[in-house]
Amino acid sequence: MSDLARHRFEYETAGLDVGDVHADPMVQWQRWFDEAVAAECTEPNAFVLSTLDAEGWPQSRYLLLRAADERGFTCFTNYDSAKSTELAATGRAAMLFTWLQLHRQVRVTCTVQRVPEQESDEYFASRPRGSQIGAWSSPQSQPIPDRAWLEQRVQQMATTFGDAVVPRPAFWGGWLLRPVAFEFWQGRPSRLHDRLLYTPDGERWQIERLSP
Repeated sequence: MSDLARHRFEYETAGLDVGDVHADPMVQWQRWFDEAVAAECTEPNAFVLSTLDAEGWPQSRYLLLRAADERGFTCFTNYDSAKSTELAATGRAAMLFTWLQLHRQVRVTCTVQRVPEQESDEYFASRPRGSQIGAWSSPQSQPIPDRAWLEQRVQQMATTFGDAVVPRPAFWGGWLLRPVAFEFWQGRPSRLHDRLLYTPDGERWQIERLSP
């Protein structure tokens, strides 16, 4: 078994101070995202979505972010999935963006709501046809007999739609995650990392430095 206690990597990156960041955390997030893209970080729009299930157990999984604007962050999924059920039940979630090559992460605490149906329609229409067929084929988060059953479902749906436009299923669409707090984390030497917390303060955001 690997000796995990000895597995260390020293972060030799530039620091992060309150004077370095934008007053608007969404603008700051966009700056870091653009830098992650420029640095060719793997899947820079990937994030971990954390929710609570009906028994109060935390549940986490990776998703791909599909939009970020003044409203917040948008992702798309099956509305009957476990994560959607949990989002609908609590109206809350946490997001974690990690760009390891830059030794950075951003934690976001959010409220959630469904996006307008037109927005879901427009995004679904932009997806590759295979992904559209897949959305119709997969009863996401439900037990299935085996892989062959899923592949048969895909073939059935492909036959059903033929060459026609594949419409968005009513059980599939977008979630808007509205931030109520951000924490920007920059790795530093000796584990003395930089952490900046944004919290609402009236019409503005308050920025505080947290101890590592």
